[in-house]
Amino acid sequence: MSNNAAVMPELGHIEIQDVGEPAAGPRDAIVQIEAVGVCGSDTAYYTVGRIGDYVVDGPIILGHECAGTVISVGDEVTQVKVGDRVAIEPGKPCRDCRDCMAGRYHLCPDLVFFATPPYDGSLVQRMAVDERQLFPMPDSMTFEQGALCEPLSVGIWACKRAGLEPGDRVLVTGAGPVGLLAAQVARAFGAASVTVADIADFRLDMARELGFDTEKVGEGTADDFDVLLECSGAPTALADGLWRLRTNGRAAMVGMPKQDVSLALSRLNVNELTIGLVNRYAHTWPIAIDLVSSGRVDVDSLVTHRFALDETADALMLAKTVPDSVKAIISPQRLSA
Repeated sequence: MSNNAAVMPELGHIEIQDVGEPAAGPRDAIVQIEAVGVCGSDTAYYTVGRIGDYVVDGPIILGHECAGTVISVGDEVTQVKVGDRVAIEPGKPCRDCRDCMAGRYHLCPDLVFFATPPYDGSLVQRMAVDERQLFPMPDSMTFEQGALCEPLSVGIWACKRAGLEPGDRVLVTGAGPVGLLAAQVARAFGAASVTVADIADFRLDMARELGFDTEKVGEGTADDFDVLLECSGAPTALADGLWRLRTNGRAAMVGMPKQDVSLALSRLNVNELTIGLVNRYAHTWPIAIDLVSSGRVDVDSLVTHRFALDETADALMLAKTVPDSVKAIISPQRLSA
C-alpha cells in the first residue's frame, strides 16, 4: 500500500510521491493524517524557500496544522490507543534542556517542528508521531477542527502573552485566520469587548458575522483599549496600535513584519506598556480542544476551501489567487484523480 505525500522537490513545485511506511519508535504512534490546514508559512516556503533563518535546501513535505487517527502504537505508548482521533501538536522538544525543564518547551533550541527545514511536515497519508504530541478529541469534533487547534493555539498563546484579563477591552489588528481566532479566544477568556481591524471588507464581514465590532484600518479613533493583539504583520500596525492603549496596556505581537519595526519608546514609556512577542505556543492543546468542543470558539466558519492531496499546489497558492479566502484544508487521504 502506498504512503503518498505531497513533496516539494524544488521551489514552487509539488509532486505526489510514495515515501514508504513510517518507522515508529517505542513512544511513537502511527497516525493516518485526515486533515491539514494551510498556513502562510507553508506558502512562504513554497514560493520563497525561506522564513528568516530557516531555509529550504532540499526536498521537503510541508504542513503542520493536522489531525488524524491512530492506527498503531509503539511498545511503550500509554497515552493513546489504536482508533483514537487526535489533534497533533507539531513540535517535538528535547525535553531535557533548561527551557524544556522550565515548561517553555516551545523555546527548545533543538525543537523538531513539522515543515520547518530540515524537518518534514504532515502532508502525507501516514506518519510517526511521538505520543506526547497527540491529544485525543471528543467524538463531536471533526478532523478539520482538530487541525485548526494549531492556529487556535497561536491565538491562545497571544492572549496569554498579553496578560489578557476578564473585562479587558481588546483591539485585534488583522482579520486573517489567527486574528479571527485570537479575537474569539479573547472573548472566551472574558474580554468585555473585542474590536477587529483590517483593510479587507471580506474579512471584516467575517469578523462581524462572528459577533465582533469592526473597523477599517486607519479609521478607528478609540484610544482606551487594554490589550492589543497584533496579528497582521503590517509594518506600522504594532506602533499604531500601541498609541491606542490606555496606561498599563499590554500588547502581543503575533504577525511578523518583513522589516524592522520602529517604536517611539521614549514617548510610549510614560504609559508603562508591556509588549509580549509570540513564538508559537506551549501547553495549549487541551485548552484549544475544550474551546472548540464546547462551542466557545468557531473554527468551521474559517474554512473557505478544501483540496485533495494532489491539489496541494493550488491550496498553497490560494491566498494569492483568491483574495476572498481565509483557510484551506487539504485531505491527504483523498486524491482528485
